[in-house]
Amino acid sequence: MIINCSGEELDLNKEKAIYWAAKQMLIISDLHIGKSAHFRRSGIPVPATIGQHDLKRLTTLIELYRPHTLLVTGDMFHNKLNSDVLLFQDWKAQHPEVDFILVKGNHDALTDEEYSRLNIQVIHKELLLAPFRFIHDKPTEFDEYFNITGHIHPGVTVYGKARQQLRFPCFYFSSTCAVMPAFSAFTGLSKIQREEGDQFYAITPTKVVAV
Repeated sequence: MIINCSGEELDLNKEKAIYWAAKQMLIISDLHIGKSAHFRRSGIPVPATIGQHDLKRLTTLIELYRPHTLLVTGDMFHNKLNSDVLLFQDWKAQHPEVDFILVKGNHDALTDEEYSRLNIQVIHKELLLAPFRFIHDKPTEFDEYFNITGHIHPGVTVYGKARQQLRFPCFYFSSTCAVMPAFSAFTGLSKIQREEGDQFYAITPTKVVAV
């Protein structure tokens, strides 16, 4: 689904990504590379294939849009260097044409040296590319920039007849801020209280739909 936001066209993809064609930029949030390995190290049997599937989806998006830049609005990684991160390093080497930029989130705990070895440009607070501010968590004060964030893994409930209901990840847009869905399949969903003028775009298995 292509929408207009602050005068710019944004392509909302059902694989939980935004493509900003004017900047040749693919935008995702909350990839959480290393989360499954982090849980396994703690004795919780989580399959490594979760992260591999996320990277396969990301490959599909890169092949579709051919972006110049991949921007992650926080939580690209989950905790510290582990085996999943090393698998990501091998995957990233297959896409040398793409510049990787990370706006750090609360789970991005790699060292500066490790980010450098991975050839990832790290932004510690926010990235300003008019008319947007890319930041991990929703700010409390607003200005002329429209904020694009992540962090809370938004979801929306769609109600049908006979008391049927389905829960989907979603893109959430208010007058000042957009919250992106978590790219990783290994995350939960948070409910957002709807206010007047808010727009939710549910991510179904086949398409993005306004609800």
